[in-house]
Amino acid sequence: MDSLLDVNPGAIIWTIINFLVFFFIIFKMGGKAIVKGLKEREDNINKEINDAEAANKKAQEILVQAQEKIDNAQKEMAEIVAKGRKQAEDIVHKAAEDADKVKQAKIEESLREIDRQKDAAISELRTEVAGLVIEATEKILDEKLDKDKHIKLVESYIDKLPKN
Repeated sequence: MDSLLDVNPGAIIWTIINFLVFFFIIFKMGGKAIVKGLKEREDNINKEINDAEAANKKAQEILVQAQEKIDNAQKEMAEIVAKGRKQAEDIVHKAAEDADKVKQAKIEESLREIDRQKDAAISELRTEVAGLVIEATEKILDEKLDKDKHIKLVESYIDKLPKN
């Protein structure tokens, strides 16, 4: 019995001849179709690579455009925020000015009211003093003079006093 590992030179030669005949028949019958298929496959792969590169380039352009739009939007947002801050500052400044105007008007009104009340108090004080002076004078002189004459007399003396 022959071992599987024994080399038979005749079988090797016939195997090589069978392989070459088979290869020649396959190449003759289907060689052009195989080469054509390989060429189409190569062309298809090259086309897909070119399409992928074009898509990548277009994606890069879209990315650049998107980044520009984002940058523009951020600039616009910053401008809007700056305008909003300026408007807020203007509103606060105007409100402060209005408050100062109202405060000043209230102060002036208060000063006028104080002057009116001071004048009324001085007038009342003059009347009161005139009455007291008349009474004191009557008691001192023990006689009654005309009341209108007394008031005019006292008021003339009061008018001569300093306005302090």
